[in-house]
Amino acid sequence: MTDDLQASGSTPATDIAFGFNRETDEASLQMFITRFADRELLTVLLPRLNDTDIIDIVDLLSGQMKKHLSEKEYHRLFLADKGPLADSI
Repeated sequence: MTDDLQASGSTPATDIAFGFNRETDEASLQMFITRFADRELLTVLLPRLNDTDIIDIVDLLSGQMKKHLSEKEYHRLFLADKGPLADSI
């Protein structure tokens, strides 16, 4: 995985590989999530998910953020809360 691939926005699925080493896993997860969040993919996928699927995905992602981010980081990074109140959390 090269930085120029990530920087150019070109993330071919063939560059996604897990299990080789931590660096590759992290780069692959970043590309995987970026591709998963693609608007065209979500337009097709979301209507096919049932209510339980949606809740499961939200619970998984929310749980990981809660586990690994402070409340301040969550507000700043996920909620994009840049106001003065965000600094007081």
